[in-house]
Amino acid sequence: MKLVILDRDGVINYDSDNYIRSPDEWRPIPGSLEAIARLNQAGYRVVVASNQAGIGRGLFDMATLAAIHDKMHRAVAQASGRIEAVFYCPHSRDANCNCRKPKPGLLEDIARRFNTDLTGVPTIGDSLRDLQAAVQVHAQPILVMTGKGKKTAAAGELPEHTKTYADLSEAVKDLVQ
Repeated sequence: MKLVILDRDGVINYDSDNYIRSPDEWRPIPGSLEAIARLNQAGYRVVVASNQAGIGRGLFDMATLAAIHDKMHRAVAQASGRIEAVFYCPHSRDANCNCRKPKPGLLEDIARRFNTDLTGVPTIGDSLRDLQAAVQVHAQPILVMTGKGKKTAAAGELPEHTKTYADLSEAVKDLVQ
C-alpha cells in the first residue's frame, strides 16, 4: 500500500495565526486539491494528520471542525481526489498529550488504522513539528514552503534527509514520477 500523510493548515489550505475557525475561513492553496487527486491517481492513499489546538482552547467546537473537514473533503472530491481519513489532535499545547505533533501519537494511530509500517512514508508539512513527528516513526519528512514553511526553513534545524519543495503540487510531482 502506498500512503502519504499531509498536514492540513499551510499544506492543503491557507493557514492563520488565529486558527481556521469556520468553514468560511478554510481556503485551499492553489494546486493543492489537484495534487491530492494526482496522488490518488498514482495509487496513493492520502491521510491528514493535523494539530487542532483551537478546540482545546475553546475557539471552535467539534461540530465546526467536522464542518471544516466536510468542506475540505467536498473540495478535494470536486478535484477528483479523495482523503481517506483525517486524524487530529484536539488538545492545547499545554495538555502534554502524545497525539500533538511533534510527538508521534497521530502518526502511530495512522499506522495502526492502516496496519502498516510508516518507514519511508512521505509525510508533508510546513512546520518543524510535522517533520519531527515524521522522523520519530521513520517516515520521510517533506517540508513545503507554503504556510509556515519559509519560516521553518529559515530557522534551520531541519531533520536529516528532509526534502523541501515550493508547495504540495511540487512535492507531488516528485513523488509520482
